[in-house]
Amino acid sequence: MTIQVCLLSHTPDPEKAVARAIRLCYSPRSILELDSSLAGKDLSVLLRKVISLGHHSVLEHASFTFGIEGVSRVMTHQLVRHRLASYSQQSQRYVEFKDSLEVVVPESIRRDRGFYRRYLEHCREAFSIYRDMCEGGIPAEDARYLFPSAAQTKIIVTMNARELRHFFRIRCCERAQWEIRGVAERMVGLVRDVAPSLFADSGPSCIGGPCPEGDMTCGRIKEVKARYRALKTAPSPKAQDPV
Repeated sequence: MTIQVCLLSHTPDPEKAVARAIRLCYSPRSILELDSSLAGKDLSVLLRKVISLGHHSVLEHASFTFGIEGVSRVMTHQLVRHRLASYSQQSQRYVEFKDSLEVVVPESIRRDRGFYRRYLEHCREAFSIYRDMCEGGIPAEDARYLFPSAAQTKIIVTMNARELRHFFRIRCCERAQWEIRGVAERMVGLVRDVAPSLFADSGPSCIGGPCPEGDMTCGRIKEVKARYRALKTAPSPKAQDPV
């Protein structure tokens, strides 16, 4: 299986949901009358003004749910550090792997034939022992301790627009780990398709200001800005290898 990132669902009309919340803060109207005040209006002007002013709490009224498959446990261990989100991940305790274990292989290892071969041999041996243990009566929840962090997994993630913008600032940075950066870039493209005014300026921190990395900067800020201005849907990261 290749790595896949898809937008499973989102708040219906997410930009209108946020605009409604903005209008409520400044309107004497009843809540049920707010939609009529938005009818025929260009919501992008209102949304971008509020975002530029830093009034981001209203963005929490729009949420987005993603399905992510074929990534490693290395990647998801980083992902779940973003606490203002909801996660449901395939269990290695309740799902017994019977035929093979798919693993993610970093490109640096893939390029070196010797290490690539040893890497796959190690993962195959771990899976072989895992199968022997399961067939020998060891519970899968205990046999799974053999699995490497490279093991493929799948996860469903829900974040609101405010947290997504924060996530993109950190994980789209060129200094972010390559696998989570690839997933984050894909997510940016997907949410821009359905809520362009909420995410038009989304990406690494340098998109909207100076690079915060100081001496650790990638040095490619102009290139990064140009790429995100043109970004639609980013290609998926490298596929994993079955072992």
